[in-house]
Amino acid sequence: IKAIIQAVVSTQSTGAGTEASGTGNMKFMLNGALTIGTLDGANVEMREEMGEDNIFIFGMKVEDVAQLWQNGYDTRRYIERLPELKLALAQIKSGYFNPGEPHKFSGFADGLVDNDRFCVIADYEAYLACQEQVSELYMDWIKWTRKCLYNIASAGKFSSDRTINQYADEIWDIKKVHVDLNPPKE
Repeated sequence: IKAIIQAVVSTQSTGAGTEASGTGNMKFMLNGALTIGTLDGANVEMREEMGEDNIFIFGMKVEDVAQLWQNGYDTRRYIERLPELKLALAQIKSGYFNPGEPHKFSGFADGLVDNDRFCVIADYEAYLACQEQVSELYMDWIKWTRKCLYNIASAGKFSSDRTINQYADEIWDIKKVHVDLNPPKE
């Protein structure tokens, strides 16, 4: 019996400019998952390769994030305007989702409210609007599959072979060596 684990969507919701969106989402891309995320880190490179029509980008740009912090980002102003977000955070904090250990995730909720360094709360409304686009596209399997194929076809730049060769040439300044290996034993 083989288990095939699959993701159809990869969510990358880090504040633009924080470079916290790493290369894990490139692996999802290689396997055909579509990405919904902020314009941060690997998402920027992925969008350049696949085209902006094949990735779902939401939220603030780097300049917007800088302005948000400069103006004194206060998550509570956003939470007070968004009753469903306020309710979700209250439910997390109260143990609604984990009655056996009601305070297990209260630190998560408090941390998000008190130290939202990735601007998740500020980008929340934009995320919801973008997620609606994802959900709508998911209902059209032909268009969905086309975008998945664009993702797969555009992922070659992110292969470890290319990256290692580039690093060997540009960073490590080493020469390639050909090695003959015996085939693996079956």
